[in-house]
Amino acid sequence: MSNSQILVTGAAGFIGFHVARRLLAAGHHVTGFDNLNAYYDPALKHARLAVLGSEKNFRFVEGDLADATAVNTLFEQGKFTHVVNLAAQAGVRYSLINPGAYGASNLTGFLNILEASRKNDIKHLVYASSSSVYGANTSMPFSVHQNVDHPLSLYAATKKANELMAHSYAHMFGLPSTGLRFFTVYGPWGRPDMAMWLFADAILKGEPITLFNHGKMRRDFTYVDDIVESIERLVPTIAQPDPDWNGAHPDPASSMAPHRLYNIGNNSPVELMHLVETMENALGMKAKKILAPIETGDVPETYADVDALTEAVNFRPATPLAVGVGRFIDWYRAYTNR
Repeated sequence: MSNSQILVTGAAGFIGFHVARRLLAAGHHVTGFDNLNAYYDPALKHARLAVLGSEKNFRFVEGDLADATAVNTLFEQGKFTHVVNLAAQAGVRYSLINPGAYGASNLTGFLNILEASRKNDIKHLVYASSSSVYGANTSMPFSVHQNVDHPLSLYAATKKANELMAHSYAHMFGLPSTGLRFFTVYGPWGRPDMAMWLFADAILKGEPITLFNHGKMRRDFTYVDDIVESIERLVPTIAQPDPDWNGAHPDPASSMAPHRLYNIGNNSPVELMHLVETMENALGMKAKKILAPIETGDVPETYADVDALTEAVNFRPATPLAVGVGRFIDWYRAYTNR
């Protein structure tokens, strides 16, 4: 797969930036695509692009996935061999405020990616799903073999829809596609709307932080390098039909079509209160805490079963929380000069 032409959508975003940088380091040609929207401060997105722009095999195209003409032109000119779709409207709570953004980016935008991929003979489409699809499931750890028909937020519903859309294209057109259910990704260059950034900012300012579900929320925090390692291994691992798949007893994790699903998580959930303690240790400061009820759309716990991932690519995320948090805090202090 050396010297492949790879499209990374959402390249100015948190995970997209890290994936693009890793693929470039591996010798691939990478085209980044992003609409640079103002969901959070675009200055951070431009800073990420400045890092990527120093690489000779990187080019950036600004555009919106919901614009079918722009997407088709991008594919026609790019001659891509592989696509890593990481562009999406993120966030559970924001979907309560601006649901239209999720329809445009996560549904229409993803449909445009599928159409362009099948028309341009893409060898493998790897796309971001989310642990949010597990919704009301309470059997732990969450397994790709479980049914996921009870989402608790519009964001989760759009991600479940992406999986169904990709499967239909894999079945109808033979487009190999692999969906990745990310579990609470964190690390350097992370998003300002996520807990780790919000907590670090508030603690350093001496302001209180709000802990929903009274701090008892449990999350399978996954360090970004583990996400990137998984993606780098999965891109050349082209999805294949499962010869043992049985329609009488359908396994949600595989298919008679070239479509696969994988959890990417640390397989080690911790309470939010423990995350705060870890951040306090890294910052050398105590947090002021406000305990609040769980919010609409939130799930109380996530916990990834990653056996399928390990079997597929011989890798298991395992970065300890204290190590990952320390790296994030070091980056955060340098980036914000605090």
